[in-house]
Amino acid sequence: MYVDRTRLSTLHATELERFRAARPGSATLWEVAREVMPEGVPMLWMAKWPGPWPVFVDAAKGAHFTCVDGIDHVDLCLGDTGAMVGHAPEASVRAISERLARGATFMLPTEDAAAAAELLAGRFGLERWQFTLSATDANRHVLRYARMVTGRPKVVVIDFSYHGTVDEAYATLDPEGRVVARRGNMGPPVDPAVTTLVVPFNDIPAMEAALATGDVAAVLIEPAMTNIGIVLPDDGWHEAVAKAVHAAGAYLVIDETHTLCAGPGGMTARDGLRPDAVVVGKTIAGGIPAGAWGMTTAFADRVRAALDPDGEGLEDIDVGGVGGTLAGNAVSMAGIRATLAEVLTPEVYPGMIARATEWTAGVQAAIDELQVPWQVTQLGCRAEYSFRPTPPHDGREAADADDFELQQYLHLHALNRGILITPFHNMALMSPATTSEDVARHTEAFREAVASLFG
Repeated sequence: MYVDRTRLSTLHATELERFRAARPGSATLWEVAREVMPEGVPMLWMAKWPGPWPVFVDAAKGAHFTCVDGIDHVDLCLGDTGAMVGHAPEASVRAISERLARGATFMLPTEDAAAAAELLAGRFGLERWQFTLSATDANRHVLRYARMVTGRPKVVVIDFSYHGTVDEAYATLDPEGRVVARRGNMGPPVDPAVTTLVVPFNDIPAMEAALATGDVAAVLIEPAMTNIGIVLPDDGWHEAVAKAVHAAGAYLVIDETHTLCAGPGGMTARDGLRPDAVVVGKTIAGGIPAGAWGMTTAFADRVRAALDPDGEGLEDIDVGGVGGTLAGNAVSMAGIRATLAEVLTPEVYPGMIARATEWTAGVQAAIDELQVPWQVTQLGCRAEYSFRPTPPHDGREAADADDFELQQYLHLHALNRGILITPFHNMALMSPATTSEDVARHTEAFREAVASLFG
C-alpha cells in the first residue's frame, strides 16, 4: 500500500511538537550533555531514537521506566534484550549488591562462576563454558578458537545477520553476489572478503558452496534472524546446516543472544539443535555487562591441546586475543547465577510468550481491520511487524521492506503515548513483569497510528 509521504511528514511534524512540549527536562539534560558528548549521548547509536533529543531515564522497575519529566513508559524495548528479565529484578539486584560490597573483580574465580556455568550447561547442553563482558566478545573469542584448531582462515556468516561488533560479521552480498562491507561499517580493518563468506538465510545450496571452499573454520549463525526483523528458519534448515558444517570439518557456532526469547535454552534447546558452540549475553546477568560461550567437550579438548601442544603450560594464554581483565569478574558471575536461577527461570517463559502472543494478535488485528499490507512474526516472547505482506524468507527480503521514515513516525507516535519499542526496527519484547494491560496500551496506540496513515 502506498504511503502518502506528505501526510506522513505532516503527522510526523505534529508528533515532534508533542514530544517537545512534553519533555523539557530531557531537553535540558541533552543540551548539557552535548557539551561533553557527541550528539549528547554516551554511544552515538543512541542518537537514532525518534524525536529531536533522546529521552533521559530517571528510574525503572519491571516493565516500566519513568523519564526525568515524570512520564511513565511501558518498556517493550527492554534495552534491546539487555533487560529482558525486567528492570532491577530483586534477586539479581540483591546478589549483585552483596557481591559488590565484598569486592568486584580479582582476576580470580569465585564460587558463583562454576554455578553459573553449570546453569548454562544445563540449559544449552554444552559442557564447557567461559565468560566475557558481552556476547560480542564471546563471538570474537569462539571464532579465534575455531581458526586456531582448524588452521583455516574463513568464517561464514548469514547475510544481514547481527553478532555485535564482530568484524567478520559486518559483511553482505552486493548485487553481483560478492562479499562487501555492510552499509555503515565504520573503518573495517580489512576488506571483509579476506575473512568472510556470506550466504543468505535459508539457502542450503549457498551454504554448501561456501563450505566446499575448504577454508572455513566456523559458521556463525543466529538460529532465527532477529536484527533485521524476525526471519524464521525453514523446516529442516538447521539440520541441513549442521550436517554440511560437520561434513566440512568446520565448527557450528549459534549465537542465542537474542533468541533466548524462544525459551530457557534458546532455540538450541527448544528445537534440539547440535552446535559446537553457543554464545549468549545481554540479559543473563540481570542487566549488568556479561556474556558467555559454551563448547562441547570435544571442541574444548581441541582448544586445550592447541594452546599447549607440548604439555608445558599455558604460557601465552594471556596474550592470545581472548580474554579481558574484567571478563568473568565476580559481580558478573553473581549476576548470572542469580538471574538464571531465580529470575529468568523456565517457569516465567509461558507468561512472557503469552504476552507476546497478545501483542502479535493486537498488531495483526489493526493490520487486518485497516487492510494494510504488513505482517507480524512472533518468536517466543519477541514479536515484530514489517512493512511487507508476507514473512521475509531471508535478510535481503527483510531489509528491502524497511522504511526508515515510516518507522520513525510509528516509534515517535508510540513514545508520545508512553510506549517504547526498539529504535532500529519494529520489535517488542516481553519481560516476566510485562502485563496484558501493558500490551493493550500498545495495541491501542498502534491502531491509532496506522489509522492516522491509512484510515
